Amino acid sequence: MPTNICVYCSSSDTIDRRFFDVAHNLGTAIGQRRDTLIYGGGKIGLMGEVARACHKHGGKVVGIIPESLKTVELAYELSDELIVTETMSERKTEMFTRGDAFVILPGGFGTLEELAEVLVLKILKYQDRPIIILNCHGFYDPLVDLFDHFIEQNFAKPKHRELYDVVTEIDQVFKVLDDQSTPRSHG
Repeated sequence: MPTNICVYCSSSDTIDRRFFDVAHNLGTAIGQRRDTLIYGGGKIGLMGEVARACHKHGGKVVGIIPESLKTVELAYELSDELIVTETMSERKTEMFTRGDAFVILPGGFGTLEELAEVLVLKILKYQDRPIIILNCHGFYDPLVDLFDHFIEQNFAKPKHRELYDVVTEIDQVFKVLDDQSTPRSHG
């Protein structure tokens, strides 16, 4: 059965090209598996790269973008389904609701906020879907260290480490997904 993979990532075109290669390879893998990409709806940055690669390799693309960002992020009009929301909150809710799993590619404050939200919802038991941080080129090393710092300083519990996976390779993303056998709660 196809999986709806929600990918959070950057919409910037000014980042190091090696991150575009990772986004392309992730999109390719999603497409080849005939999974569905759920993402922020842009055609630029890592967003656009993952969407185009997914499409090119046979996957379905569902873009979700707020009206105010439709021209800023230049919506990927070729999405199989392009959902235009009124607000960012509606966009996030739609992405969260549709995702069977969450994959975090490199990104900035928006990506960090999306990761934090799905992680907190998992901590509070509002959802139990996989959260996979794709730590390519060591991008998320400081964040993983910060999460460990939270635990070491008792601001988070050691068991919270089990709520997300940190991987460095794309094939590891799908190993985590394929190893998941528990039912997923959609909140």
